[in-house]
Amino acid sequence: MAQFIKNERHDSIKIGIDAIELFGDLVIPQGSDGIVLFAHGSGSSRLSPRNQFVAGELNKKRIATLLFDLLTQKEEEADRFTGHIRFNIALLANRLVKVTDWILKNPKTMKLKIGYFGSSTGAAAALMAAVERSTIVKTVVSRGGRPDLADSLGNVKCPVLLIVGGYDQEVIKLNKIAMSQIGSKKKLIIIPNATHLFEEQGKLEEVSHYACEWFAKYIGESKNI
Repeated sequence: MAQFIKNERHDSIKIGIDAIELFGDLVIPQGSDGIVLFAHGSGSSRLSPRNQFVAGELNKKRIATLLFDLLTQKEEEADRFTGHIRFNIALLANRLVKVTDWILKNPKTMKLKIGYFGSSTGAAAALMAAVERSTIVKTVVSRGGRPDLADSLGNVKCPVLLIVGGYDQEVIKLNKIAMSQIGSKKKLIIIPNATHLFEEQGKLEEVSHYACEWFAKYIGESKNI
């Protein structure tokens, strides 16, 4: 069950999964046809300013978003010292699957088409969850992600967009390897003069532009770009 706390911008929610609760921020613009679930990366959370920026741009396009914590507060605190949970891709993917199931049962979101946006290790979790819910998940977008860490890339059915910074040479190599294994429609976009976190002026805006176009095509109102 989820507990909704109203404020001016969004619904702050708690999603019960087994014996734990995950916190999230849900935004549903009027007229939304689709929703993007964000799977954050290593050492990050729903409060990631980069993911929040992308989510805001999606909301402007009337695409709903859910940013949520893949880990509980206790798990996050433990992971800061050990780093063992952030690379447990199977655990992260399982939680994303269960949050997806919650979206399908929630009256506010059950009719929305679902896409995933994953960053860093969250991209691998998103791809694995997309395989688990292949009839539900319409598309996956990866920002500076590690899709190479995902199992069963050959079983991915939905279209996949991989976005990497031009200076992020090692991650470019890993994305190209993963791309060769993905069996569905896929595209790799390399943002020139950008590092891993796209911190350079205007680069995160470029990421958002490509992500918005992609999601608009597959889960938004626009069926042709």
